[in-house]
Amino acid sequence: MAEAAQGRVQEAVESMVQGLERERIRGMQGAMFRCSAQCCEDSAASMQQVQQCIERCHAPLARAQAIVTGELEHLQDRLSRCTLHCNDKARDALEAGSGKERVRAQLDTCVAACGDEHLRLLPALARKMKESLAALQQ
Repeated sequence: MAEAAQGRVQEAVESMVQGLERERIRGMQGAMFRCSAQCCEDSAASMQQVQQCIERCHAPLARAQAIVTGELEHLQDRLSRCTLHCNDKARDALEAGSGKERVRAQLDTCVAACGDEHLRLLPALARKMKESLAALQQ
């Protein structure tokens, strides 16, 4: 059961990231490459000026990637803390004398609940990231 919950969360996160990539990031990548190409077409610019121009072109995409990475790390940290809490509860139950099978079932239920809880957070997280990415494009 815990593996199924983990799989559902992973699949939902991957779907969310693919949607963000298609809707927001891919356009930013295209803009970055077009901007960089324009930098290289300036024959009057020095090598340093061209490099600085290219870095300016890349900055919005780098910020976008940092936003997505940071939010996903935060989500993973929250999910890990929830899972650790489940492990602590299972360890406490074992030490209190509960049977292994019963504890294992409780652990699976707890971890599945963590997964479900974090699945419910994804729409708001996706909306937050879309808004942050849209603000970068303005």
